[in-house]
Amino acid sequence: MTTDTAWLRPDWPAPASVRALSTTRAGGVSRGPYGLDGGAPGGLNLGTHVGDDPLLVAENRAKLAAHLPAMPLWLEQVHGCAVATVDHLAEPGVVPRADASVAMVPGQVCAIMTADCLPVLLCDTEGTVVGAAHAGWRGLCNGVIEAALARMQAARGKPSTRWLAWLGPAIGPGAFEVGAEVREAFLAQARAGEHAAVEAAFRPGAEGKYLADIYALARTRLARAGCTDIYGGDACTVSEPQRFYSYRRDGVTGRMASLVWLES
Repeated sequence: MTTDTAWLRPDWPAPASVRALSTTRAGGVSRGPYGLDGGAPGGLNLGTHVGDDPLLVAENRAKLAAHLPAMPLWLEQVHGCAVATVDHLAEPGVVPRADASVAMVPGQVCAIMTADCLPVLLCDTEGTVVGAAHAGWRGLCNGVIEAALARMQAARGKPSTRWLAWLGPAIGPGAFEVGAEVREAFLAQARAGEHAAVEAAFRPGAEGKYLADIYALARTRLARAGCTDIYGGDACTVSEPQRFYSYRRDGVTGRMASLVWLES
């Protein structure tokens, strides 16, 4: 993962036609809890639903769009498994209720917003289709990654030789404390051969709690869907307040975006 002033560039062997980036909290005009660490102006909050000034969010989105081929397809993310397809027929102003998106047409941008949940960027090695998934623990457990890859496969119309995935900034394994019900939910969904990996992704924490490794859980689900070329997964939003927004750490905070698209 390489770092620019305002965002991260995935370090993955994607084909030349695939472009991707992940924003940080820097590079915009938001302030207070949506600004830089400590509340100074300069935050690149992209979320319209978190209490920030709508005019500042619009300016932040415009700053980001200046580096993209088009405005991204923003989603109303609900921790589900619905997948939206980005295309030129999308009705202006309509925000799909989905937690993943895919695109096959150059210039169409998939986007996922997060502030602890795991953003997963996807592409095939031939550079014909891209996707992005919002993998909070509920969506991850219920199959949002598998749903995104299945939609990408259907869009291709033929088997992919290989899938690539990049795991963006998310809450790290030392900070993601969950209840026993989360561990039980993942174990209940585990298939034959996955139980050991799922169990290893949960370490005992405080009494009745576990520390969950969402990166490890995502790798298991990606492998299930046929993707074993996985990159990223080395950042913790909670422990790096200078770089990242974190809902778990701050409560009231901004949202970052992870984006992927095809170039001509």
